[in-house]
Amino acid sequence: MRRRPLLRTLGSGLALGSAGLASGHPTATSDGTPPAETPDSQPLGTVSIENVREMVLNPDGTVAYVATVDGFAVVDVSDPTEMRVLARERLLADHADGPLSGIWDLHCDGDRLLVAGPANGGRDSVRGFGYVDVSDPADPELLAEHEVDFYTHNCVLADGVGYFTGGGLDGSPLVVADPESGTELARWSVVDVDDRWAELPFGMVNLHDVWVHDDRAYLAYWDAGTWCLDVSDPGEPTLVSRVRGRPLDELLDVTNRRRERTEPPGNDHFVTVDETGDLLGIGTESWAAASGSTGPGGIAFYDVTDPAEPTRLGAIDPPPTPDPTRGGVWTTAHNFELVDGRCYAAWYQGGVTVHDVTDATDPVERFHWRDAGRGKFWTAQLAAPGEFFLGASIGAFGVNTAADSPLESALFAFPDQRPADGATTTDGTRSGRASTPTSETGAGAGVGAGLLGLLGAGAWCRRRSE
Repeated sequence: MRRRPLLRTLGSGLALGSAGLASGHPTATSDGTPPAETPDSQPLGTVSIENVREMVLNPDGTVAYVATVDGFAVVDVSDPTEMRVLARERLLADHADGPLSGIWDLHCDGDRLLVAGPANGGRDSVRGFGYVDVSDPADPELLAEHEVDFYTHNCVLADGVGYFTGGGLDGSPLVVADPESGTELARWSVVDVDDRWAELPFGMVNLHDVWVHDDRAYLAYWDAGTWCLDVSDPGEPTLVSRVRGRPLDELLDVTNRRRERTEPPGNDHFVTVDETGDLLGIGTESWAAASGSTGPGGIAFYDVTDPAEPTRLGAIDPPPTPDPTRGGVWTTAHNFELVDGRCYAAWYQGGVTVHDVTDATDPVERFHWRDAGRGKFWTAQLAAPGEFFLGASIGAFGVNTAADSPLESALFAFPDQRPADGATTTDGTRSGRASTPTSETGAGAGVGAGLLGLLGAGAWCRRRSE
């Protein structure tokens, strides 16, 4: 369990009741646009880092590793009010076409870190990955770096094996490799199941994300849906089930394929399971066409206790947006974490949310912070249960954001509010399919009145830039 000495005394001396929780459903304005952010509730702290993308934590939650497009940064987050950058590293710096760039993803397993890129095609730079010893976070040691023939949008490291999304390869396969030797162990694609998948364009059928837990790998294949593999032998992945997705024949009949790849249904973008491996979350990244007839995607939950027979549970809807198109205000689901009975999620300019998913058929919103002019969040990760979690904001990035936007590229720390026994959220409402849309809001007045009174505004909300 992730622990932290900071704020530990608060846990024993302060029980957050209903007044200490963020309001789950503030009222939207009459025209449907989100109201202004709540000014009296601020993050616990921030640390500025250029070109933030994915962020992961070490096992005890004291160190964050951040993909920074041109490399990665190591950040001490043991004190959320005084986070600081410990190191910045680049990979394949001595390569003729180096250094490695377009790095959007990385993954930590124990004291090893896997860093890969570029995330997308169209670059002349080298494609590859690095395998790093981070047993001393302030002094990362590069164990190996390798050039590959594919680009990597996402990767995961599990039990000493690297799993990569094989962008640019026929069939957009999962690539499995030994990260130290660079030896490729296997490739698996939906084309192996039915070669007609190859008739669809990459924009509709591409392996966007992979997650591995124990002997199971979950693959988010965009419009082809989500698939589960048995990777007990990493050298021979075998199909367990197709968790969800539209029938292949239906997809082959789609006429406007360019539009299809950005709109729901489909667009399985991110997958992860909780620490038990029994609860699967699938995030949909989508936007509306110019007509606004569709919109941003949310997060769906599945019981995969028996991965051969996945069962659909509940879902979390995305925050509201005044403009759901790709050029508008993004509030679609991005990356998230399932841990400790909670879902910590990032929604770009929709902010960050925390939902209780102990009953995943009916998720309960516990926290929502949003400032669409300040934060554009890529992921959210729990650092210390009952104390704080982190959100990674990517700043002025994306087709909907001007280069001079005030959006911050930074890590934000937020309180991990837990209700006292028997307490509910401020309004007692739930945030599944039948929810009232959550508007733009801060963390709520309860935490401000309770914790700020104990610590003082300076100690609780101190902001630091590096």
